[in-house]
Amino acid sequence: MAMEVTQVLLNAQSVDGIVRKQAEESLKQFQEQNLPSFLLSLSGELASDDKPVDSRRLAGLILKNSLDAKEQHRKFELVQRWLSLDSTMKAQIKTCLLQTLSSHVPDARSTASQVIAKIAGIELPHNQWPELIGTLLSNVHQLPPHVKQATLETLGYLCEEVSSEVVDQDQVNKILTAVVQGMNSSEGNNDVRLAATRALYNALGFAQANFTNDMERDYIMRVVCEATLSPEVKIRQAAFECLVSISSSYYEKLAPYIQDIFNITAKAVREDEEPVALQAIEFWSSICDEEIDILEEYGGDFSGDSDIPCFYFVKQALPVLVPMLLETLLKQEEDQDQDDGAWNLAMAGGTCLGLVARTVGDDIVPLVMPFIEENITKPDWRQREAATYAFGSILEGPSPDKLTSIVNVALSFMLVSSWLDRETPIITQANCQQIITVLLHSMKDVPNVAEKACGALYFLAQGYEDVDSPSSPLTPFFQDIVQALLTVTRREDAGESRLRTAAYEALNEVVRCSTDETASMVIHLVPLIMTGLHQTLETQKLSSDEREKQAELQGLLCGCLQVIIQKLGASEPTKFMFMQYADQMMGLFLRVFACRSATVHEEAMLAIGALAYVTGPDFAKYMQEFYKYLEMGLQNFEEYQVCAITVGVVGDICRALEDKILPYCDGIMTQLLKDLSSNQLHRSVKPPIFSCFGDIALAIGENFEKYLIYAMPMLQSAAELSAHVSGADDEMLEYTNLLRNGILEAYSGIFQGFKGSPKTQALMPHAPQILQFLDSLYLEKDMDDAVTKTAVGVLGDLADTLGSSAGHLLQNAVSSKEFLNECLSSGDHLIKESAEWAKLAIARAFSG
Repeated sequence: MAMEVTQVLLNAQSVDGIVRKQAEESLKQFQEQNLPSFLLSLSGELASDDKPVDSRRLAGLILKNSLDAKEQHRKFELVQRWLSLDSTMKAQIKTCLLQTLSSHVPDARSTASQVIAKIAGIELPHNQWPELIGTLLSNVHQLPPHVKQATLETLGYLCEEVSSEVVDQDQVNKILTAVVQGMNSSEGNNDVRLAATRALYNALGFAQANFTNDMERDYIMRVVCEATLSPEVKIRQAAFECLVSISSSYYEKLAPYIQDIFNITAKAVREDEEPVALQAIEFWSSICDEEIDILEEYGGDFSGDSDIPCFYFVKQALPVLVPMLLETLLKQEEDQDQDDGAWNLAMAGGTCLGLVARTVGDDIVPLVMPFIEENITKPDWRQREAATYAFGSILEGPSPDKLTSIVNVALSFMLVSSWLDRETPIITQANCQQIITVLLHSMKDVPNVAEKACGALYFLAQGYEDVDSPSSPLTPFFQDIVQALLTVTRREDAGESRLRTAAYEALNEVVRCSTDETASMVIHLVPLIMTGLHQTLETQKLSSDEREKQAELQGLLCGCLQVIIQKLGASEPTKFMFMQYADQMMGLFLRVFACRSATVHEEAMLAIGALAYVTGPDFAKYMQEFYKYLEMGLQNFEEYQVCAITVGVVGDICRALEDKILPYCDGIMTQLLKDLSSNQLHRSVKPPIFSCFGDIALAIGENFEKYLIYAMPMLQSAAELSAHVSGADDEMLEYTNLLRNGILEAYSGIFQGFKGSPKTQALMPHAPQILQFLDSLYLEKDMDDAVTKTAVGVLGDLADTLGSSAGHLLQNAVSSKEFLNECLSSGDHLIKESAEWAKLAIARAFSG
């Protein structure tokens, strides 16, 4: 007997913890007290198109979890529990599930497909539900495409759940026929074609007999290859996934098709969208895996009687396959090294190239050598990195003798390679000393050679920046490296070939990438660099040329101190040791400002920002003397980079001082508002100024109230301008998104600053315009990910700070529904995280 469970299922998804817990308890009791009725109620909920989507989704999920589990012992219990249920009750549940395949709600159909397959996985091995496959196959010929799509999806899941021994060959033939017909280019509905292609992927394990039949195999291969040319990207991707599976399951049957497959994969790699191109590369990686296994197992000696001959597909394709893979190495993404989970064309191509090298050995070297020679010294980082990657990829496979020539060409560049964590790194613990010795010796050479050695050392240090280890291969040489670099900076000819600059850049990188083991040596650097800066300030009566060089040196020394401050400030023990130098250092920076050089202002300002971060509230003691320079920086319209950096430092100081910055806020806000009103100031400074409003509000809280009358109209007019930019070019859209982000960060800081204050009502008059701005951004559909994340964060901040006062406004806002839901289902975990927080804040505002 089924029961009404809709409201309980909806309550189980409530943001109200008490309501949710009560509902979960009710469901648990129902399940324990009357399992058959519980499962029937859930299947009825899932089957009914009159029920809400959310309750149906949860009903399906609970059903699925009632049949399967990851832990084997739990899975066995659930299987036995299902088998012991009354057969009449099970039949009613299965009828509901089959009925759901005709639902017009895609989520419900998909969930039902999975549950049917789970039950089939339990019952078919026990000779139960024998009519299922016949029922599904009869559905495939029905007219409504959505029923056909759901049925093919179910057949696919069924093939995944059920062992091939359980289904007799006649039924396998019928399943494959239905699936392949659904994939055919004559099928007009893309959803049907996609479901069929994905179903084939799971059904390939059942097709051994069909692949031994030439005619049937030809037909399957033809339809799969045709599907790789579909106009729909998801179908192309799914078809290539089928080819990858075929390459490993039916390698020995591929010879008649390999030329056509090569043409298809080459075209996809060069021209198709990344998800498709990645699968096309994966096909060749899979072929390599097969041939490597065969060659290792048989040692390359094949007789005519060999069970699994090697067809040498990779070797035959080598002259065209290798150039294709080398091309992919040039398609790197800017930040691919920062994302641990990143997998893109360049990475896939490099991995495949490595497998090709292991498959064919020496034969790959002459094909890769020209690519390395051509790209290794190019100015574009992509080309240099591609050459490095190509070199690293082929080190395993060819014989050492064959690799010698390539190593000789590459080694000078490999010193600067950041690919130090590969399986076969160029720079190892064993050769590190030799390489450091060569570099330190080269630093004594003529300036242009010494500059290259400093550059090599820079990249060598950078290669260990992200190595998560308390030690580094460079640690034993740290003191020698630092000493050598300092010696270079003092060379009389250090002004030539950018040598002094290269030496300081390398020193900065060595410090930045150093470990705790060398912290005491970094501490000893502080007085040395400070002494150098002090000496530049003592020199009198310089010519204009000498003054320019002096300013450049001061900039380099301030830049070096900034890196040292950041490094030592990153952990408490070193921060404590550093603090003894803070007063003296700040005194030097203030003297540097008196030199009135834009470059020096930039570097000194950045260093002061770092110092504020490390000293925290103690920075207040420097503010009285520093404030005039801060104001000068904010007034520097002509050298707008200085102005932009100063705005950033205001943010650093706000975070350091919090409400201790209050005495200086009138002056700072006045200058920032002037900057925004100025036509002289470069537009790139305006987004950080808006963002700075947020930093100030966050620091001084409700004391920001007196600035609302000035700041809010500025924000509103900028918001209106930035909301609608249809027809803008890429550069304009990029700037607009920076501006939007700055505006949103201001709103976020203001809301957070006022949270919990009696003065929050001062923000209420501005809430409608802010929500209107969020709605406009959502409807424009041209936000980048950074703006999306900040926007949904502002939605949460508004709800969190204004609470129930804003409930009616949020109720009517597009952004609190459609935009929020879109963010909740985002693939970007940061957006999703912000959205989940916003959802809770809005729910609290509604319930408050």
